[in-house]
Amino acid sequence: MRHGPGALGAPASLSGIFASSAPDPAPPVSPAAAPLGSPAEPFTSPSAAPLGSPAGPFTSPSAAPAGSPAAASLGSGPGRRVGLRHVEHVMGTAVSIELADDLPAATLEAMVADVCAWLHEVDERFSTYKESSEVNRFRRRELTLDELSPDMRHVLDACADLWRFTGGYFDAYASGPLDPSGYVKGWSVEMASARLAAAGSARHYIGAGGDIRARGGPWRVGVRHPWEADRLSWVLTVTDGAVATSGTYERGAHVRNPRTGRAAEGLRSVTVVGPDLTLADAYATAALAMGEAGLTWLAARAAEGYQSAVVTDDGHAFTSDGLPAAV
Repeated sequence: MRHGPGALGAPASLSGIFASSAPDPAPPVSPAAAPLGSPAEPFTSPSAAPLGSPAGPFTSPSAAPAGSPAAASLGSGPGRRVGLRHVEHVMGTAVSIELADDLPAATLEAMVADVCAWLHEVDERFSTYKESSEVNRFRRRELTLDELSPDMRHVLDACADLWRFTGGYFDAYASGPLDPSGYVKGWSVEMASARLAAAGSARHYIGAGGDIRARGGPWRVGVRHPWEADRLSWVLTVTDGAVATSGTYERGAHVRNPRTGRAAEGLRSVTVVGPDLTLADAYATAALAMGEAGLTWLAARAAEGYQSAVVTDDGHAFTSDGLPAAV
């Protein structure tokens, strides 16, 4: 990984770094990563809009109430609209779904409804906050391994594989009882994107609390600055792939180093870009748990197609060769 041109440092030292790449002041972006608008006007609203159909970017990207899709018509005939935008509140976060396909309105709405139903199914099954969830019933030993759903068995197997692959730093038991949340969110969004693709969507974006899966780009993705919420550390271009960011600046020290039992330290923000969101998210979480040793571990992932961008606790930026330097 290459070191950036200088330390990102404390907020007071950043104005020069960002002056040439973002308007001042820039409106807030999403908790960890948010899509940007068109090149001519990169910030269109506090939530920032991704590039839309060839006719132009989405505008007015304000969130619609859950269960009420908000459509963006970019020049369409009767019964058709180019693109559909929806925000669903599920899994303890707001999931943004953007479709940029020129398809009948009813088709787009059915695609969004299917994705939302899937995400709520995942939440009901894996939430550690719902007493009746399958994961909690398994934790209470009300279910045996043989009685688990195929999805639950897949998640448990995948978490075990990642535990071995990361030397124990990706640990679904790091905080004590089983908690596969570090795997489930990225996996569920990856599967949601696959469902959209299978249903005929060639151009879409799904964002869930720092986890992004996009197809049919280019989509411009801004990675939030870990100290200043209205600024960016990196601007990435994604055509078909995933961006996952794990950090301590929004939720505090929520990732633990399983070897010490204490909160992870050394890295402030870890972003991983690659073909699959499931692995990108898991790698970001594992590297954050490793601390500065995660820099070397992430560098080895580049050979697998996973690039990374990291900010340390002392404000230094590191980027793998496949990504742009910090802005």
